[in-house]
Amino acid sequence: MHLPPPPWRRRTVRAAAAFTAAALLTALPLADTDAVAAPSAKVDPALSAAVAEAGDTSFFVVLKDQADLSSVRKQQTHAAKARAAYGALTAHARKSQKSINSFLDRAKAGHQDYWIANAVKVTGGQDLVDQLARRSDVARIVKEQHYRLDDIETADKKISASRTESSATGDDGTPEWGVADIKADQVWKQYDDRGEGIVIANVDSGVQYDHPDLVAGYRGNNGDGTFTHDYNWYDATGQCGTSGVPCDNNGHGTHTMGTMVGKNGIGVAPNAKWIAAKGCETSSCSDESLLAAGQWILAPTDHNGQNPRPDMAPNIVNNSWGGGDTTFYEDIVDAWNSAGIFEAFAAGNDGDGTTCSTAHAPGSQAPAYGVGAYDSSGAIASFSGFGPSLVDGSMKPDIAAPGVDVESTWPGSSYNTESGTSMATPHVAGAVALLWSAAPSLIGDIDATRKLLGEGARDVDDTHCGGTADANDVWGEGKLDILAAVGRAPHTAGTTSGRVTDKATGAALSGVTVEATDAASGTRSVTTGTDGTYRLPLNPGTYDFAVSDYGYAAGSATGVVVGANQDLTQDFALSAVASHQVSGTVLDVTGKPLAGASVELTGAPVPAVTTGSRGTYTLPKIAEGTYSLTVKPAAPTLCNGVYNGSVTVTADLTQNVRVPARADVSGNSCAPAAYSWIPGSRKVALSGDEDAATIPLPFSVKLYGVAYSTTSVTTDGMLNFLAPRVGDYANTSLPTVNNPNGFIAPLWDDLTLDKKSSVQTATTGSKGSRKFAVVWNKAALADGASGRATFEAVFDEATGAVTFQYETVPGQGASATVGIQNQAGTDALQYSFNQSVLTGGSAVRFTQGAK
Repeated sequence: MHLPPPPWRRRTVRAAAAFTAAALLTALPLADTDAVAAPSAKVDPALSAAVAEAGDTSFFVVLKDQADLSSVRKQQTHAAKARAAYGALTAHARKSQKSINSFLDRAKAGHQDYWIANAVKVTGGQDLVDQLARRSDVARIVKEQHYRLDDIETADKKISASRTESSATGDDGTPEWGVADIKADQVWKQYDDRGEGIVIANVDSGVQYDHPDLVAGYRGNNGDGTFTHDYNWYDATGQCGTSGVPCDNNGHGTHTMGTMVGKNGIGVAPNAKWIAAKGCETSSCSDESLLAAGQWILAPTDHNGQNPRPDMAPNIVNNSWGGGDTTFYEDIVDAWNSAGIFEAFAAGNDGDGTTCSTAHAPGSQAPAYGVGAYDSSGAIASFSGFGPSLVDGSMKPDIAAPGVDVESTWPGSSYNTESGTSMATPHVAGAVALLWSAAPSLIGDIDATRKLLGEGARDVDDTHCGGTADANDVWGEGKLDILAAVGRAPHTAGTTSGRVTDKATGAALSGVTVEATDAASGTRSVTTGTDGTYRLPLNPGTYDFAVSDYGYAAGSATGVVVGANQDLTQDFALSAVASHQVSGTVLDVTGKPLAGASVELTGAPVPAVTTGSRGTYTLPKIAEGTYSLTVKPAAPTLCNGVYNGSVTVTADLTQNVRVPARADVSGNSCAPAAYSWIPGSRKVALSGDEDAATIPLPFSVKLYGVAYSTTSVTTDGMLNFLAPRVGDYANTSLPTVNNPNGFIAPLWDDLTLDKKSSVQTATTGSKGSRKFAVVWNKAALADGASGRATFEAVFDEATGAVTFQYETVPGQGASATVGIQNQAGTDALQYSFNQSVLTGGSAVRFTQGAK
């Protein structure tokens, strides 16, 4: 049995955690004043060196106060805890970041704000760093970093015929050596527990969601051949494209997910559900992506990062990445833990089998649960990181798990054998899923769960780096033994099981969602297997059951009393419903028929259809029910946005749709406008190629909620509100985190102004209703192509809108970017990119939605 770390060690950890409150990503409020007499914040030496060498550099400004999450832990259910944590953190960030954001806006410094850790990402030079360091509300200023996916030793990739065959059978399969070593397969047999009702996640390189050993467990699998990726998948890196479909461009994330939940003996908890956040670009993970992924884990969103749903947060999150000896991610770990989300971190692969203090952050941080690795002979892996932690002196790792020659899932529906603490960590995450499924009273109780893992672990006496036989800096509290941990858990749950069938035929219905809701325990769900059966351990209480499947009327049972240690059978027989025709016409934002648009229903196993030349569509017959209807235009012309609505089918239905105006995350939208040209009257001193001039504005102009009194006009068809000139740059698609940022681009192209060309301004109207135009007259293409561009950007004082107008455009904009982008390069509204969609005598209006 493993005992807790000795009291002196625990006191050291608490003191260290308090000391690091001023570290990167520590949540805090801001002072009312902009500065104090002398620098009060610690500036990262790496940042100072980077600024001295390269000038403008990206960095994080960490604020002082921490959000109070004490009330979060008092919430009963998983969903309530996540909602409370999200509410407390976002409210605190809004209030505390207000002062510093105002300062940055006045300084024309773009910034990206984060709520899960009270930090702001900024790009700037030494003067800005010095000013920020003097602010009394700033704790620390740290250079942006990149963390690596835990290094691995990879055997040859292989596709195992036996694995492929077992995937088709759906049985448990022969367990991998690591699964058997931690005795997960014995938990399956003795407790009939495979992680039912638990949701697990990873922050990694992504996941092949339709891998044959992963697809059944993906929470986004609707069970009818369709998938819902919103709230179940998030790409913080942008590497997977704009479709919102999961990808894995490295393989690492698919491998770790397989060890957690893979079918056929690959995964520890094969019946748990999984979701994923891509926080690593490829083999490395940036601060920016990891922060965004960390926020998503606590409050999952749609694929655009909008409409957060903390009630859909996972129970467990695996993190097989790290590096360095920083306090990065401490606040995110604290936020997750306060919300009852168990996290596991790799301790790192920088060990040599002897040297101490080789574990690295975040796995070496006191709040994090760090995992070391051992091999099939029971020896510690030569690469496994040891403690004590260089970050705070705490004992690390916390536990050890199998991490050498681990076979798991791999992109391409194949399998791969790898080694690393990356491979050990998902054994722990999967083990917690087994523990919480078998003993649901533990769900969200992080301290009790860690205690049980430690008590159940097999001791290894190696104290050469410090500690005791039962808790040391080589093995932590020993080798993971989930059978022992489950055996020590409070077994008060009742088990509800049953079978879902077709009422008329008695046939088994597979992939059916069964939800059980109790006021004290919240909602838990499972899906039926191929034989229509389900099993769900539940805390004692009174539950309402809801059962849903495509093509059937929903089933329910209310007031079902589940007693302690009670085995309860609850079968459901569902009645099939009729199917009907759904058709209609799709109109664009102006009310004209929209051809080529994709029309699809979420939750119905029918393919999407495309509207014809008159905007009409007809779906295959749809079973009665309520569905989400999505209409996606084929191209961004005329600012046609994506329509999301619902449709209830009870009979043949005509469902006409008018798509909304396209909008960005901040609420800015665009739409065609009436063409009303404003001639220029005052010349701007601008000529040649890649030139820029700063001009005053006759009235305050807002861009993404920030007011400006000047703007920089460039020869390349842009108005830049942050920098007077960025350099010789090519147009890109939007958004882009690279310079330039904070701009309006009526025609961003490689243009030049010769003797025939000019840029002029003009102001019309009276105060309060003025319009201000910046006009490019006969700008030539720098590559010498024929034709000249005459266009303008018109600001409206009364509405805050900006309208782009086009008199002549060579190639109809085939080599240009048109749109607006925010100051941090994280949000934009792109009208077109290298598309021939602009015509003479046309106009497009951008309505500002950011406040």
